[in-house]
Amino acid sequence: MARIRVLVVDDHRVFAESLAAALAAEPDVDVAAAGSGPAALRCLERGAAEGRRFDVLLVDAELGAAPQGALVARAVPDDAEGAVDGISLVAGVRQAQPAVRTVVLAEKDDPRRAALALQAGASGWVAKDCSLQRLLAVVRGVLRDETHLPPALLTGVLRELTAARKHRTDSERLVESLTPREREVLRCMVAGLGRKAVAERLFLSPHTVRTHMQNVLGKLGVHSTLAAVALARRAGVGPAQLGEAPLAGDVVERGGQPA
Repeated sequence: MARIRVLVVDDHRVFAESLAAALAAEPDVDVAAAGSGPAALRCLERGAAEGRRFDVLLVDAELGAAPQGALVARAVPDDAEGAVDGISLVAGVRQAQPAVRTVVLAEKDDPRRAALALQAGASGWVAKDCSLQRLLAVVRGVLRDETHLPPALLTGVLRELTAARKHRTDSERLVESLTPREREVLRCMVAGLGRKAVAERLFLSPHTVRTHMQNVLGKLGVHSTLAAVALARRAGVGPAQLGEAPLAGDVVERGGQPA
């Protein structure tokens, strides 16, 4: 009998241990529990190193209690003890071990969070108070590449995903209106670089960078760097990577004068 390796990730210890014990009673399930995102990542790494990879993660939707507005898929921090919310953990696992399926366990239906979870890579969203048989059906279903959502959530999730796609399309159109140099400046903004750092990286004068940033904000129709970065992220613009050369063919300035 093929065995299913399940990792329960929940910072409520009693719930995690109770669910793990219930799952472990199944003849084809091996289960472990982790009390945080970093602990879950360590379990995944250890399992992979030992040749005993986990198949499914059951992740608490409220893991880490992320602040309102921070519910975006982002890379898991390097600090192994840093707080990692449930949605971020889903995204991190998809990046690190894409073969692992994740199912989010939630105390209440929330179309927006469920849509975020699916966008981050989750294969299912299940109520914490569902029956054990229902949960086992979802676990086995996601291993067949099925996606599981409560019927009551389906309409709301589809609406959220459609709206997110529209926002992305609109954002992509705005980003496409930028010149190559303005897009490079935007990538530096996404990377969190200030005006001086952008100037040094792109061999431009601070005055020129300031002009480019103003043009970027104007073309994107926003009034702050934070809003520009959020729009860029929706459009799929990634951060500039350190060590990259300036754009080929661009005029490079030194000391405020074109080189």
